[in-house]
Amino acid sequence: MRFPLAVRAVLFAGVVMSSAACTTQPTMPAKVPLTVVNALAPGGKLRAAINYGNPILAGKDAATGEPAGVSVDLAVELAKRLDVPLELVTFDAAGKVSAAVAANSVDIAFYAIDPKRAEDTLFTGAYVVIEGAYMVRQDSPIRTNEQVDKPGNRVVVGKGSAYDLYLSRELKEAELLRAPTSPQVIDIFMQQKMEVAAGVRQQLQADAKRVPGLRLLDGRFMEIRQAMAMPKNRDAALAYLSDFVEEMKRSGFVGKALQRHHIEGAEVAPLTPNLQVLKVHAGTAAICSDFFE
Repeated sequence: MRFPLAVRAVLFAGVVMSSAACTTQPTMPAKVPLTVVNALAPGGKLRAAINYGNPILAGKDAATGEPAGVSVDLAVELAKRLDVPLELVTFDAAGKVSAAVAANSVDIAFYAIDPKRAEDTLFTGAYVVIEGAYMVRQDSPIRTNEQVDKPGNRVVVGKGSAYDLYLSRELKEAELLRAPTSPQVIDIFMQQKMEVAAGVRQQLQADAKRVPGLRLLDGRFMEIRQAMAMPKNRDAALAYLSDFVEEMKRSGFVGKALQRHHIEGAEVAPLTPNLQVLKVHAGTAAICSDFFE
């Protein structure tokens, strides 16, 4: 059927507007369905786990002592969209956050995607990518990552961290030892005269500034994909939370948060391919398929 020219012009404008909704900055978010709100904040408030053990994600504000960082910013934005109060629940180690998620003691969390954690956790796509790195003493004969997994080498990690879980699977000959938290890794490494310390590159770089005689090995032993997470019984909210993370990356929210908090060495994660994202523009909903490398 062929429409008159004026009608075709109106239809074309509508198509352009829908396309713009899929490619431009996010518009005013639509009201979140009650089923999603109840799944994310069943107690009437959003309890967000904040991990001080990873300086990429969070730390204490120097002026106020309050939690600050990209994970805090995301939690604030999500609570605003859900129109519920926000409670920040702080932890000093990712392993403790993971346990809180498994126990349903928190509603959302921010930590690395890992197959072991996925047994009792639902993950979105990653929003930030960081590196796991090794550190040795300046006079250590270990020069490359490949030389770490050898008999006689002891590697200390933060208990329950993403790299603890990863190295527990991957190391075959080196011995893995665990510090109570990631920020304690270097101190235990020095006190017990171990051969290798493993952790987030930025944490190790900060430790090297306060402890002399250390050397960071080139490259990385793993890529750490930081995502938003929630207890496994919250399936009704997973699609919404996943779309939220993708929008936060696409709109520049995550990148600006990293800049605002002066985070170096971390990158905004690529957009998740083939994700179906619901966009609302001028009262008209359109489903957009996004394909990214």
